[in-house]
Amino acid sequence: YSWSQRKQSIAYIDMEYILENVPEYLEAQNTLNAKISKWRRKLDEQARHIEILKSDLANEKAILTKDLIEEKEEEIGLKQIELRRLESLYFGPKGDMFSLRKQLVKPIQDQIFNAIQTISKRKKYDFVFDKSSDLIMLYSNKKYDISELVLSSIDRSRLIDTKKKKKKNEKKVT
Repeated sequence: YSWSQRKQSIAYIDMEYILENVPEYLEAQNTLNAKISKWRRKLDEQARHIEILKSDLANEKAILTKDLIEEKEEEIGLKQIELRRLESLYFGPKGDMFSLRKQLVKPIQDQIFNAIQTISKRKKYDFVFDKSSDLIMLYSNKKYDISELVLSSIDRSRLIDTKKKKKKNEKKVT
């Protein structure tokens, strides 16, 4: 029996570094952060309103009838339920934040993934690891870091897309 082994070629990337250097990702992250801030302000505003209602009820309890107290408590309960519903709508597993992140970031992740695929096939890498993920990389030689190649590939794609759009716009003008 003869066992033949070929040398396996391995490379790695630093996804955090790549994302920090892709302008579209930074724009997407800023857009997402702005939306999150807006949602948090709205939720905080409603939570403050509920606290005011509770405080008012506590202060007025002595002069209110039992029916009015129950009515106000029910109103507060409904507002608390609405607040939890909104929190889930914005930040739940299938909430707006998840959907917006997917919508904004997925095209960038696809672009990075495609660049990695292209480089890996061209350079014949058997494995490409992400240095910034949970994978423990105890040592990495910088010469196997293809993060710059991935960024260059993305920049090249961006330039090609820009040129295509320019030509398309020039054709429309003429």
